[in-house]
Amino acid sequence: MKERLSKEDLERIRQAVAEAERRTSGEIVPYVVPRSDTYEGVVWKGAGIAAALALACTAAIFQFYEGWGLAWLHTGWGTASLALAAGMAGAALTAFAPPLGRMLAGPAWLTRSVHRRAMKAFVEEEVFATRERTGVLIFVSLWEHRIEVLGDAGINAQVSADDWTDIVARIRDGVRGGRFADGLVEAIRMCGDLLESSQVERRDDDANELSDALRMG
Repeated sequence: MKERLSKEDLERIRQAVAEAERRTSGEIVPYVVPRSDTYEGVVWKGAGIAAALALACTAAIFQFYEGWGLAWLHTGWGTASLALAAGMAGAALTAFAPPLGRMLAGPAWLTRSVHRRAMKAFVEEEVFATRERTGVLIFVSLWEHRIEVLGDAGINAQVSADDWTDIVARIRDGVRGGRFADGLVEAIRMCGDLLESSQVERRDDDANELSDALRMG
């Protein structure tokens, strides 16, 4: 992520947060992580599927191939070696091919992992610690292609979960178009507009309680 964002991008994001917060009492915390889980179980799943496919192919060869060229496969060590090699290849492919990893993990696992990591970030960054309970976490997990917006009690009293849909979509469009910083900056501005229109009003004695900088896990 650090390689994707220049110093200018980081400053644009910081300024977008500062500008949005000038119009509302909300405290916006953008947070980006490469991934929310190691998904070790997914790698093992890929290895198991590949090994099972290799054994299925071996069984088909035993049934239909009558030549002498694959005699080694009829030995115990030959079958075991093929299954082991296939399992290692499946594990490597799953580990280094994110689309395959996401497919094997499934939507429920991805959603659960991202939500758990977002909640951890909410606590670590003390988004809950504002005077009016008006913190907002914009959490982006890149590997999973998942985005969560978590508001504190003062925000949730004014803004429904459905109200964040356009903001999430704007970030997703930016990632897909290779313009992540632009998408995040625009989403932060939209967040400020939403909070302002939802009457999360700025107080005369409001202070900047949380840093405006992008957090990267």
